Amino acid sequence: MPVSAVTGVALSVLCGVLVLGDRPGAVAWPGIAVTVPALWFVAGGRAGAGKGTADGLAASLGVAVQYLALGQAGPGSGLWPVAAGRVAVLVLLPDAARHARRLKPPPVRCVQAVLIGAGAALGLVLYLLAAQRQLLAVAVVLASLYPALTVVPGLALMRERISRRQALGLLGAGIATVLLTLG
Repeated sequence: MPVSAVTGVALSVLCGVLVLGDRPGAVAWPGIAVTVPALWFVAGGRAGAGKGTADGLAASLGVAVQYLALGQAGPGSGLWPVAAGRVAVLVLLPDAARHARRLKPPPVRCVQAVLIGAGAALGLVLYLLAAQRQLLAVAVVLASLYPALTVVPGLALMRERISRRQALGLLGAGIATVLLTLG
């Protein structure tokens, strides 16, 4: 996840700036710069390439394409761009049907999967609305800070312990959020 989170936001910002002509303000640039190490630390990134690096890079390309495509949708498109992306998941159903015997999760897991999918769709709707109201480079960076949000409930509700690196990442995510909203 660290590789896809960091590379996905970096690719999206580069495309926003170099291809779409986004010009974040002087205060927003430090927020963008702080985001990359903050995401790396929060997501538990370590130095050195791991086994999943190639997969992470491929996933980051998919993340960037999704962010960029949603960012190009005009206000008149409504929520159809998000709906189209969710319907694309149906492409996986034939493969799942072929492996149905191995894929018999308990009902509680099915409910959890539906709730997670609904949460992801809600996140994409909020990103779509943000990208329609501000620079894509800023909206994508703010949306990409979601790993920090997953750590907070773990701290508050489950009393999980975090490493110093994760604490530093949370601090960086907070600073980045402030700078991006001011910029």
